[in-house]
Amino acid sequence: MNNPIGWFEIYVNDINRAKAFYQKVFGVELVQLSDPTDSNIDMWSFASDFESYGASGALVKMDGFPAGGNSTIVYFSCDDCATEEAKVQPAGGKIQQSKMSIGEYGFCTLAVDTEGNIFGLHSQK
Repeated sequence: MNNPIGWFEIYVNDINRAKAFYQKVFGVELVQLSDPTDSNIDMWSFASDFESYGASGALVKMDGFPAGGNSTIVYFSCDDCATEEAKVQPAGGKIQQSKMSIGEYGFCTLAVDTEGNIFGLHSQK
């Protein structure tokens, strides 16, 4: 198994608030995905480049699946996680653990989005 993660989903309660948060922190535009099952799922995807390392994923609003309280952390790759960390609070989130060294593996920050989901930022510098 080369790269064990092929896709991720971050469940949210308020899709517009969550979309605005992630777009502001990462300086990206999320793209709406169609619902192939017609089950009233609202999904907004991060851009993906299938030729590069890593996986893409989406913010998901779905009845019966509330945000927050899970035990999985998605780490977003950054050039320097301090850059995105500085955007978290102005975008409505909070910092759980500021940038810290993880030795030879670089640095990481733990943050909480507007929906109560914890996520990580990872960089080599």
